[in-house]
Amino acid sequence: MSDIITLVAEPRLRSGKGTAREARRNGRIPAIIYGNKQEPVSITVERRILERHLGKSGFFIHLLDVDIGGTKHRVLPRDAQFHPVTDVPIHVDFMRYSADRKITVEVPVHFLNEEESPGIKFGGVLNVVRHAIEVFCTADQIPDGFEVDLSGLEIGDSVHASALVLPPGVELIITDRDFTIATIAAPTVMTATEEAEDAGAEAAPEDAGDADKDKDKEESGD
Repeated sequence: MSDIITLVAEPRLRSGKGTAREARRNGRIPAIIYGNKQEPVSITVERRILERHLGKSGFFIHLLDVDIGGTKHRVLPRDAQFHPVTDVPIHVDFMRYSADRKITVEVPVHFLNEEESPGIKFGGVLNVVRHAIEVFCTADQIPDGFEVDLSGLEIGDSVHASALVLPPGVELIITDRDFTIATIAAPTVMTATEEAEDAGAEAAPEDAGDADKDKDKEESGD
């Protein structure tokens, strides 16, 4: 698990849309800490710092400490809302960490050694079926990612869930089948027949126009 970062926050004493808008005007983003059967804590975080963390891979699968006036709350980011036009964050939800509670999270998949795949070397295409895998575990056991080695894969080969190495305490959500993660697909090559058909289709409107002109000439006696 990655090192736990600290995010400094300020308490938000009043709730409501007006207070939230005022916080955003001041360069801060409203947020909430909830969970563990404790009272929710309304806070604001600096927009610039929050955006920097949101831009990093894995923000929603890494624990962090929210520091409110010197008191740290260990949390897991669970959701962020963004403005539909500007894409600026407008609210973030943080869930309190519990060593006893398992949660469902999506873990990204990283594909390695594409250059060592004969199928890709000879024109095959990596067709990613799942960019992330849902797992069930405690927040401190969330993997940073799953690595899939493509070495030796030929065109037509597939990578399935059974190829994943699961850390202790981590379970797959889908357990009733060995689902596909990626395949090496054959390249899309247009045959000579298909090329001829496409050329004929493109020429058809022009040919039809010439035929109409010839018909008009016959009717007019030219």
